[in-house]
Amino acid sequence: MRVVIVGAGVGGLALARGLVGAGHEVEVHEREGGPSAVEVGIGLRPNGVAALDALGVDVSGLGRRLDGIEVREPSGRVRHTLDTDAIGARFGHAWRAMPRRDLLETIADGLPEGTVRSGRICTRVRENPDGTVSALFGDGSAATGDVVVGADGVRSAARRDLWDGDPSRPTGRAGWHGLTAVPGEMASGTVAAVVRGRQGECGIMPAGDGLVRWWFDVRWRPGLRAPRSPMGVLRRLFADWDDPWTRAVLDQGDGVEPALFEYARHRVPKVWGKGGATLLGDAAHPFSSADSPGPDQALEDAWALTEVLGAAGAGDDPAEALRRYERDRRGRVTRAAASGAEFLLELPPARALGPERSGALVTRRHIDLLERTSGVLTGRRP
Repeated sequence: MRVVIVGAGVGGLALARGLVGAGHEVEVHEREGGPSAVEVGIGLRPNGVAALDALGVDVSGLGRRLDGIEVREPSGRVRHTLDTDAIGARFGHAWRAMPRRDLLETIADGLPEGTVRSGRICTRVRENPDGTVSALFGDGSAATGDVVVGADGVRSAARRDLWDGDPSRPTGRAGWHGLTAVPGEMASGTVAAVVRGRQGECGIMPAGDGLVRWWFDVRWRPGLRAPRSPMGVLRRLFADWDDPWTRAVLDQGDGVEPALFEYARHRVPKVWGKGGATLLGDAAHPFSSADSPGPDQALEDAWALTEVLGAAGAGDDPAEALRRYERDRRGRVTRAAASGAEFLLELPPARALGPERSGALVTRRHIDLLERTSGVLTGRRP
């Protein structure tokens, strides 16, 4: 089967690895001409790591394993700790954080030369009379296959045709994301922190090689112009936070240039595609915070889609196989998004329970959530 993938992000490349390994003919088209100048990190839960492993990608040597995530108040007081070591032991795959670029390179290294083609801006997806599907590009060219997968992010061009418009709407929040060398135990250990207060949220994760993945999620008005000095704005906004790790990140110089991500959401419909076309990852189901399970759910998509396209008879009726993938994935991603605080780090009665009991309850709830929303960890194939 010939498969055209639009978007060379984590989900798109992982799908390509799985499909190539299954013997399909695959090409990936990416709008960017090269790697971004701004580096960011990525965190993967056990289901994301397990999906990559099932697709033939070993990330055990990337970044750092996370053994715990402390949820803190702006003062630095620890409310409770999510025991990610116990969660990893339960499922046999560790929670990890790493530079996103390293992850993309590791996935792409297993693809045949020429699979990924850069500078390709998708503008349309078209069903053809002979049953094939084409992705059309801004330069007038096209790529045709038995299947087209739109893995082109929250502002997906492929989705506009498949869903007759763009349903995504701003959430009123945005995140500043960075990946820098920050001195201290936050870079050398295996514990991460998420600090939450009225101004927003700061997340800090060791990402290997002395680097720290960090973010600030804040309120954001659509159309607002990005400031010339983001770090200066963040220092003023979080000026009264005393958490030592937050302060260490903020005290970096103005030469640090974090990347801005404006969050958007939309309802996930029952059917994601038409004919031989479908969607994957944020194009189908965006999540609206830095600590959400978006990358893991995109990787679960890639695993599930590889499974259905590899099943007997899928080549005879690709459209039916894609609808089966969509039915299976919609329920899982909807449950993941409906989990309230998506990360399940927040627990209202934390003060009454105390840090130890609160941490144990949050950990148990997160294990339950993964068991209800992950196909790859539980062996439930679509």
